[in-house]
Amino acid sequence: MMTKLSTITVLGSVNLDLAANVHRLPLPGETITGATLRQFPGGKGANQALAAKRLGANVSLVARVGNDSNAELALRLLREGGVDLTHCRRVDGASTGIALICIDADGENQIVVAPGANREFDVSALELPVADALICQLEVPLDVLCLAAQFFTGFLCINLAPAREIPDVLFRRADLIVVNQTEAAFYGASLHLTDAIVVTTLGAAGAVAHQKGKLIARAPSPAVAVIDTTGAGDTFTAALVVRLIGGYSLEDTLKFACVAGALATTKAGAQPSLPMLADVLVAC
Repeated sequence: MMTKLSTITVLGSVNLDLAANVHRLPLPGETITGATLRQFPGGKGANQALAAKRLGANVSLVARVGNDSNAELALRLLREGGVDLTHCRRVDGASTGIALICIDADGENQIVVAPGANREFDVSALELPVADALICQLEVPLDVLCLAAQFFTGFLCINLAPAREIPDVLFRRADLIVVNQTEAAFYGASLHLTDAIVVTTLGAAGAVAHQKGKLIARAPSPAVAVIDTTGAGDTFTAALVVRLIGGYSLEDTLKFACVAGALATTKAGAQPSLPMLADVLVAC
């Protein structure tokens, strides 16, 4: 049982995902036909916000969408799920972000994002609700993230995805850094020059946590029938933060996050697949 109800602000992206299921992913220059196309709400910020809400936290999303018809489609599950959208604002003249996703028969994916309004985030208009924790990713402008890191005084989690060069202030300020194996290779030794807990996801092999380069925790991932891996990493990140600021040990938190992330791969679509707290607890 959680020792306290977590209050989390998520600063990040909102997209509408256009997902094409194919028998295999295309090679460079290759056209594959016969795909099945569906659309789902997505974006790393939106996914993490809804995941944290479903896992038991009170959540506010700070984000930007376009002043277009796609905005309501992208926000629908967040609104229905009870995420506070007071600080999710429309940007005139911008389109809502779009993610083009190809998913093969094994659930692996390729993603191309047209960020739209996510890129139009005005740093002068940044407002952060008071919360126990702030979760950020790298799909909004870096000056916005740096300002948030400077002024937010609670627990700060930065999911360094998609991998890109970042200012040192983000490394120094983070309490928790989350990366996958590709992102860990991109950042290299710089991950371990910070005091932050650095958690690396290993896909089906689970996850490991390091601090100052020392292994401090490890957890396996349960075997599941994978349908779609989109959103699994976002679920994992949200689960880590919900559990850590809820008072649980790192070992318990890592196990919980691995189970949550695995469950998120068993349904199609980033947000429709996000698990509820009760389902994760049963699987643990």
